[in-house]
Amino acid sequence: MDQFLALRVFARVVEAGTFTKAADSLGMPKPTVTKLIQSLETHLRVKLLNRTTRRVTVTADGAAYYERTARLLTELEEIDASLSNAQASPKGRVRVDVPAAVATRIIIPALHGFHARYPDIQIDLGAGDRLVNLIADNVDCVVRAGNLADESLVARRIAQIEYVTCAAPAYLAEHGIPRHPSELGGPHHVVGYFSAGTGRISPFEFERKGERVELPGRYALAVNDSNAYLAAALAGLGIVQLPRFMLDRQLIEGELVPVLEDWTSPGFPIYVVYPPNRHLSAKIRVFVDWVAELFASFNTEGRR
Repeated sequence: MDQFLALRVFARVVEAGTFTKAADSLGMPKPTVTKLIQSLETHLRVKLLNRTTRRVTVTADGAAYYERTARLLTELEEIDASLSNAQASPKGRVRVDVPAAVATRIIIPALHGFHARYPDIQIDLGAGDRLVNLIADNVDCVVRAGNLADESLVARRIAQIEYVTCAAPAYLAEHGIPRHPSELGGPHHVVGYFSAGTGRISPFEFERKGERVELPGRYALAVNDSNAYLAAALAGLGIVQLPRFMLDRQLIEGELVPVLEDWTSPGFPIYVVYPPNRHLSAKIRVFVDWVAELFASFNTEGRR
């Protein structure tokens, strides 16, 4: 038995929660993963995992074994990196997850420059508004907006993005122009945005001269994807609040018109987030630095 390989597989099964997910993330057949775990348990003469048809849980012995071996695996990866040329010329695959709008409007258009600088790094880019579990989904880093709840992760703040409150000319021609945010719950209506994970509707937020207004708004349509949210605004289905970086063309060409301009939105911070045990990986570090550099080319309003 290749004990180092068995340790890697055991750690991945614990993190992923199932043999199938672990096998997929490692690029190995599921029977091979199962056999390696069985061989490891036989070698140690202890049961590490409880298997059910739907999920794998860790025994008390397995949890203690994972805690020690996870640190060992991280140290071995760091030693390998320090003794190779990976620091000077990082290579390998980086698994990234970002919001759909950030992927299509910021990261993907600039990736040619990243690949020119680091030709041996492959990017697996997940683009969507569903929050992934970095450990279970085996993702190296994510770009996330708003305040972060999980303090166990490493977060690097890279930008502050401004919202623009706007609507399509067709909507304004039919409903008029709102004069106060409170009208979004009365004569006017909005396009709602709800979290793909929790289902919670994001409120509209406004500030002016010390006055703060937060309200969900009245809506006939709510979506959970930023590109769908923009499409709904362009279709005249309601008032929206969107990051400015999504709207440059639409505002210039008059497809959307700013409203309530004497009010501001507090906006939201943008972070690159990654698990603490991966912060020394050269390939991840250079990608995180590049993303931070990319966002630094935007000012606080999200403009280049």
